[in-house]
Amino acid sequence: MASAAAPAPGPHAAAEAPPVAVGGEGAAAPRRLALEELPWDHSFVRELPGDPRSDTIPREVLHACYSKVSPSAKVDNPKLVAWSDSVADLLDLDHNEFERPDFPQFFSGATPLVGSLPYAQCYGGHQFGVWAGQLGDGRAITLGEVVNSRGERWELQLKGCGKTPYSRFADGLAVLRSSIREFLCSEAMHGLGIPTTRALCLVETGKSVVRDMFYDGNAKEEPGAIVCRVAPSFLRFGSYQIHASRGKEDIEIVRRLADYVIRQHFPHLENMKKSEAWAVEVAERTAYLIARWQGVGFTHGVLNTDNMSVLGLTIDYGPFGFLDAFDPSYTPNTTDLPGKRYCFANQPDVGLWNIAQFAGPLSSAELISKDEANYVTERYGTKFMDEYQSIMTKKLGLTKYNKQLISKLLNNLAVDKVDYTNFFRLLSNVKADPGIPENELLVPLKAALLDIGKERKEAWISWVQTYIEELVESGIPDEERKAAMNSVNPKYILRNYLCQSAIDTAEQGDYEEVRRLLKVMQNPYDEQPGMEKYARLPPAWAYRPGVCMLSCSS
Repeated sequence: MASAAAPAPGPHAAAEAPPVAVGGEGAAAPRRLALEELPWDHSFVRELPGDPRSDTIPREVLHACYSKVSPSAKVDNPKLVAWSDSVADLLDLDHNEFERPDFPQFFSGATPLVGSLPYAQCYGGHQFGVWAGQLGDGRAITLGEVVNSRGERWELQLKGCGKTPYSRFADGLAVLRSSIREFLCSEAMHGLGIPTTRALCLVETGKSVVRDMFYDGNAKEEPGAIVCRVAPSFLRFGSYQIHASRGKEDIEIVRRLADYVIRQHFPHLENMKKSEAWAVEVAERTAYLIARWQGVGFTHGVLNTDNMSVLGLTIDYGPFGFLDAFDPSYTPNTTDLPGKRYCFANQPDVGLWNIAQFAGPLSSAELISKDEANYVTERYGTKFMDEYQSIMTKKLGLTKYNKQLISKLLNNLAVDKVDYTNFFRLLSNVKADPGIPENELLVPLKAALLDIGKERKEAWISWVQTYIEELVESGIPDEERKAAMNSVNPKYILRNYLCQSAIDTAEQGDYEEVRRLLKVMQNPYDEQPGMEKYARLPPAWAYRPGVCMLSCSS
């Protein structure tokens, strides 16, 4: 399978609801709600089997999809670090609610939200290719589902708010460092048009949490924090795997979970041979998602099956990273270094492997046959290649896919360690003019092609000449092509060093850089005059451990 890039929003962008029209033409603005007015529903708890116990003692939770458990993180004058107005719009929540003095109390879990019914989900998963058994929400607690004025269902979940039965040996807490990364990347991915879980707000708890960031025995205290994540559902591949792994007694739960998710999130499949159609759609959404990641140079870092959403959303932002210099073998996860299983180039194949693991429980539950399971994986491969080729064609501003041209480009980018994002943004400045003198061909790209010798310069000139021939043949006017390319090639991505700068100031109690970075990343395709520093290459300090690479616990 191909090793690098992806497509423009397609049918499966619908996994994520569009932002609400706020008083636009022909659309009446929904009434804005106070926190106490949120219209909660609890379909997951109502329709699926639960754990009879409600304690947080770590244990195997059998015959159940969830355990009822309340947030328990200790807080001391919690503070609101950052928030997303566009996520508030999804919930019809009044933006003025963010200014309430008690808002951080609610979203640290210290004060229960009226109407919520908190629980932690049970799931399993393959971690680095090895079955790990029961995992579950070890530090995330879902508060329930809010059904907005358009009938859309949004789950609210607090991450880092205390122990659950699935916490194993951990404390159920999260630190400010990792919480800022999750909050910002959730919203940055949405800005890029990539399906993702969202983040409503980020609260600092006022209490310290002890973490050994590199697993090297040097534990230290860090500020604690809690992110409120928002998604139509947090069901994962592992949500199905765990029950199938427990044999005949729990196989019926796989069927009930499949019926539940189709009814609530895939209602268009209700009247079809729904199990097979659903499995195919999950495969296609996943392929679409990973193709989009390849297009913007995003590396998830921990593509275990418990980190794969059945809605085709990017979920669980841990040691992620966007490519700086183009390197197909890049992994941002120190835990992944020995085998680089989850490196950038491997993501499409890992997605395929994970889909095969997802199809297994459906087959065991007799929801799909073995042949249908094979078809599901086949559809993943076809969808990925279609989307990948589509996005790469658009990134180059071409009208048809040119495999040789794109392969040569990716090879050149890797050889010269060219910045992936900045190169494609500059590429739109190349003119479809075969008469440009050879010594001027690389001028539009000079800011990206740094320190290349004579031999490499010739390789690039040769590629640009072939590229210009393709542009001429396409017949699209330069300005029209530039606008189209700039709408798929972002100027701004959430580089790890930008996150780290925001983290450093936030840990000193100054949240302005987090908020500024959020604002920039909400419109990554726009020029945003005055914000150019956020498009700069990483400085030398960005290559130290803890910035360019992180561990799973980060």
